[in-house]
Amino acid sequence: MASVRQIRRRVRSVTSIAKVTKAMELVAGSKMRRSQMRALQARPYALKLHEVLSALARQRGDAESTHPFLTARPARNALVVYMGPNRGLAGGLPSNMSRRAASFALEQETPVSFITVGRKARDFVVRAGQPLVAEFSMPDYPELNDTLPVSRIVVDEYLQERADRVFLLYPRFVNTAVQTPAVRQLLPIEPQEIAGEGAQPEEVDYIYEPGPEGVFESLLPRYVDMTIYQAVLESEASEWSARMVAMRNATEAANEMIGTLTLVYNKARQEQITGELLDIVGGVEAMKA
Repeated sequence: MASVRQIRRRVRSVTSIAKVTKAMELVAGSKMRRSQMRALQARPYALKLHEVLSALARQRGDAESTHPFLTARPARNALVVYMGPNRGLAGGLPSNMSRRAASFALEQETPVSFITVGRKARDFVVRAGQPLVAEFSMPDYPELNDTLPVSRIVVDEYLQERADRVFLLYPRFVNTAVQTPAVRQLLPIEPQEIAGEGAQPEEVDYIYEPGPEGVFESLLPRYVDMTIYQAVLESEASEWSARMVAMRNATEAANEMIGTLTLVYNKARQEQITGELLDIVGGVEAMKA
């Protein structure tokens, strides 16, 4: 059994760790609430954008195939925009995203390159030896302007035909305890996919100014920008939620360990006191003899 001094030192060490994890839990909880609110508030805008594009695609009929974002060409190269945590201590989220990225790359029959958002995503791609086109690191509360460089590189890679398929890989925020890896094709945009995401079943004849063609041409790039921005918000909300849950579990485990060590310390201290009393009694009896 460890000595009383060693157990006391271990209790102090674990207590310090519990204080640190508790502070990190509070910080993550504060940022988590704001990130979740931003992600949930952006969803209605993205949903309405899908509805408008669906209505415009139905009005255009077969003409939508003329736009490069809607033109499907033979798949020779794939580009994955991989969004992962920016820091560690996020529980199992980084490993879950890395496993999904690895499995998705193995499923593809064409060469796969990556654009990473987040340090953990970048570290995985480098360790795996996959081609890395660009890497980005977002602030705690990203704005649309922060994600526009990602959109510009994605559009350039697709228009210059260095990538024939573009996919988004990001953690979709479900709730505080659940974040699931999601894969979504970004380019080329499939009209049936647009129509399937929030499109209204009834047909409404809207009047567009300056006209359906001009609105459709301007909304398609906006659709790419907004989809990437929405994925970044989902990733940020998932990261802070996973970190808060991980720090809460770490704090609870540290408190349980402190309780166990306290019992061991009391037992060792009691044995030490009993041994000292026995030594004193034995010394007194020896002096009497």
